Amino acid sequence: MRNVLLGIVIAFVIVFGLRYCENKKETRELLEANTALIQKELQHVGKLIVTEGSYAQVFTYNDSKALLYGMFDARKKALVVVNAKASIAYDLSKVNAHIDEVTKTLTITNIPEPELTINPNIEYYDVTQDYLNQFTATDYNKIKQRVEKSLREKIEASELQKNAENRLISELQKIYILTNSMGWTLKYNSEKVQSEGDLQKLKL
Repeated sequence: MRNVLLGIVIAFVIVFGLRYCENKKETRELLEANTALIQKELQHVGKLIVTEGSYAQVFTYNDSKALLYGMFDARKKALVVVNAKASIAYDLSKVNAHIDEVTKTLTITNIPEPELTINPNIEYYDVTQDYLNQFTATDYNKIKQRVEKSLREKIEASELQKNAENRLISELQKIYILTNSMGWTLKYNSEKVQSEGDLQKLKL
């Protein structure tokens, strides 16, 4: 009788042990699968988020060179027409993120600064120049610098920057939805993201 009871106890321990190991293995496999899925999503949004805008401006370039102690002026001028494409991009491949499998927490610690790129197409009209004051490569470089400076100021004061930030937040919301659906926690530095609205308040 005692041997029968001992056999039942041993069988129960073996069955319980096997089930415990199976459950632990399944939990670990699920954790690894979730981690891999989060890593894949981070890589997926690692592409550039680009907002583009088109701009047009007209400049008048004038230059005067005094000759013979100011007795004569040699002038040159041109009408400069600029059509430019500008883009703002976040290179999310440079995002720093840490995955903690123990606490099931994804922490984003750094998002790179936006990159503003300006590609101007410059055309010159009504070009006039005196023989002693003609256009040179230095003049064209000066005009290009003036154009880019003016466009940069105009773009930074426009909605293009805000649109790019909204696109960035949209991508981060995808990560939040994924982590939240799997029971994980998303943090930006030390701040816990508890809703999609929280992402709008973050100082990125």
